[in-house]
Amino acid sequence: MLKALRFSGWPLLAGVLVALLIIQRYPEWVGLPSLDVNLQQAPQTKAPQQGPVSYADAVTLAAPAVVNLYTTKVINKPNHPLFEDPQFRRFFGDNSPKQKRMESSLGSGVIMSPEGYILTNNHVTSGADQIVVALKDGRETLARVIGSDPETDLAVLKIDLKNLPAITIGRSDSIRIGDVTLAIGNPFGVGQTVTMGIISATGRNQLGLNNYEDFIQTDAAINPGNSGGALVDANGNLTGINTAIFSKSGGSQGIGFAIPVKLAMEVMKSIIEHGQVIRGWLGIEVQPLTQELAESFGLSGRPGIVVAGIFRDGPAQKAGLQLGDVILSIDGEPAGDGRRSMNQVARIKPTDKVTVQVMRNGKELKLTAEIGLRPPPAPVALKEEQ
Repeated sequence: MLKALRFSGWPLLAGVLVALLIIQRYPEWVGLPSLDVNLQQAPQTKAPQQGPVSYADAVTLAAPAVVNLYTTKVINKPNHPLFEDPQFRRFFGDNSPKQKRMESSLGSGVIMSPEGYILTNNHVTSGADQIVVALKDGRETLARVIGSDPETDLAVLKIDLKNLPAITIGRSDSIRIGDVTLAIGNPFGVGQTVTMGIISATGRNQLGLNNYEDFIQTDAAINPGNSGGALVDANGNLTGINTAIFSKSGGSQGIGFAIPVKLAMEVMKSIIEHGQVIRGWLGIEVQPLTQELAESFGLSGRPGIVVAGIFRDGPAQKAGLQLGDVILSIDGEPAGDGRRSMNQVARIKPTDKVTVQVMRNGKELKLTAEIGLRPPPAPVALKEEQ
């Protein structure tokens, strides 16, 4: 009897197993939802994107176009107090011996074209009597200054060598916070060095570094000697010219600033074509519209800037602007920030006309001004080192 039961159980067990296999493979046959449908409806999860494990290709592309700069200038040392003694001058007159010494400094630059034009910082070359350019391939030559723009801290140099490697120009207006970036330069004179970081911020201004500020901020290490070097993206394309750091120790603390390549190219092109940067000018000085002033003018909640100074015979005076006028807009652009508005004017071609909307004595007026040519900044006298 036991044997009969054992024998008859095998077909039952086999039938159960077959049924389970059918249900698993074709659930819709027994009224269950299809497994394929559920898989199709399930959300697709994307694998996280991974960056390259090496940026050697980017460095190989960009590094040959980054040069080291060695500048020298003659500094007049102050005379010994003995030479200033009236009795001494009585015998020698003004023919007392003059002491001089050579001062050298380091910086970096970027070859922008095969013709030999180099972009660097104005503070690297300012006052230099001689500029030596050292290429990555070992060649050295003297450079001449084509022009400079202290207001953006840029200078254009020219060298005459054959087979020059020019850097690939990127798009500084399309970079994003968090993008990987590489800084290439000659920090502390140790030789060409590459550091890596990310884009920390864009559009930094009001730092008190230049008159026209629109900096890229990065945490890629930038140190003394990196000034004028290249800030490139992960593909080796130039996005900025390294220019300054924020530091309490003199070294990198993870806050560096670069001039966007778009602005740098505009400055270089203007210097090469005109010998200077052509900027529009209204001939006014402005100050922010504080809340108290806004309430007194009846402009609460409206943007504006206050005319605090007017240059005599300048475009603004000829257009009829007066001290105390509140500029509401320039060519339809709201004038809520003085620096931004003056930068807007600077980008306008001289002799072009703009509409300036102002508030005066509670009345809105529209004035038409012809943009003038911004005069060059007054030269700053260099102090002799003691």
